[in-house]
Amino acid sequence: MPLLDTQVPAVLLRIDQNPFHHGTLGAVRSLGRAGVEVHVVADSARSPVHVSRYVRQMHPPPLPGASPDDILGVLRRVADRIARPAVLVPMDDACAVAVARMRTELTPSYLLPTMPGTLPERVADKAELAAVCASAGVPHPMTLVPDSAARAAADARQLGLPLVAKWSRPWLLPAGSGLRSTVLVRSVQQARELYLRTEEAGSRLLLQAYLPPGPNRDWFFHGYADHSGTLRAGGPGRKRLDWPRGAGLTAVGCWTPNPQVQALAERLTGELGYRGIFDLDFRRCGTTGSYHLLDFNPRPGAQFRLFADSGGLDVVRALHLDLTGRPLPDGAPMAGRTFVVENYAPLAALRAAPGGRELAWYAPDDRAPGWAMWGLWCRHVSRRLRERLGATAAAPAAPRVIPRASSPSLTDNEKASS
Repeated sequence: MPLLDTQVPAVLLRIDQNPFHHGTLGAVRSLGRAGVEVHVVADSARSPVHVSRYVRQMHPPPLPGASPDDILGVLRRVADRIARPAVLVPMDDACAVAVARMRTELTPSYLLPTMPGTLPERVADKAELAAVCASAGVPHPMTLVPDSAARAAADARQLGLPLVAKWSRPWLLPAGSGLRSTVLVRSVQQARELYLRTEEAGSRLLLQAYLPPGPNRDWFFHGYADHSGTLRAGGPGRKRLDWPRGAGLTAVGCWTPNPQVQALAERLTGELGYRGIFDLDFRRCGTTGSYHLLDFNPRPGAQFRLFADSGGLDVVRALHLDLTGRPLPDGAPMAGRTFVVENYAPLAALRAAPGGRELAWYAPDDRAPGWAMWGLWCRHVSRRLRERLGATAAAPAAPRVIPRASSPSLTDNEKASS
């Protein structure tokens, strides 16, 4: 008997139009290799995912900023095409929040975990997360939510600089606004100016104490809470390289046992009554050694395939097994296994990996997405270089200052202080 019920298809849903979202490809391959019919509701015009041999069909997605009714309409059309119940896997926060809100309307066309419909929205909202952590006794950086520009300036002084500014619901940020979900703030004036863009951002601004990065300080936990609340699949991982450096996504991750991170994940999901797939991000405080929760994502993390155990179980397969009433096999953790995103860490993809490794894009049984990614990546990098060169050429030249012959030269110390 196959591991997964191959009579039940899966539908992956993503509104985010990032063509380099390798987590979607990981989910396609994980389910497709197990014999599940995989449908993808996502942008296919620019994404390498659509050329995967494991995609049965691509479906047009809702547009960015789509209302819940728009998303519901798309999912109903897909359900009519499939004509039998399917496991639904939201792949970004906006989709996870919308699907949880519409759970009643989506069943019985889709199989979904049973939990309060507001819970994914509550944990994904970065302003609400502080209260969630406080109630569960999970460390979290000190967080303030200003209600005016003056308050933002005062909060910045209270927290100290630099600090971290976040929009509580980053999935609402309008495209082309130039606003980023997370910003390192270095001045009180910058905090004030960010607050003034609150209406444009579509959600609250929060200011958070800055925990400096450092060796072995960035950790994550991916897991699946089954129908009984037991954590299955997944595990703790250490971020070995990120992109951009210092505050970016995981470019190289390693499955690393960590009882403290494991205990925090179990405590948090248990207190909340959470069910389904989740992805937690932690940073260890260099002073106290405690692990602070930075983000709770109520959906698969992009590097979830790092945690494929000896029996081939990962969080996406665990979801399909649990929702179709099949037992989840007990595999052994593959500690030391690494996950590499080639376009962000090409050299790491070439190094030996004694503990085993999975690449985000390349796979011997599914080569086309990897080739498509490199073509797309080269065009992306070339375009960015042209934009930067164009901006440099358009900038006005600085006036040339010719020093007087009698002017004394500055010493190195004088240069540093001038």
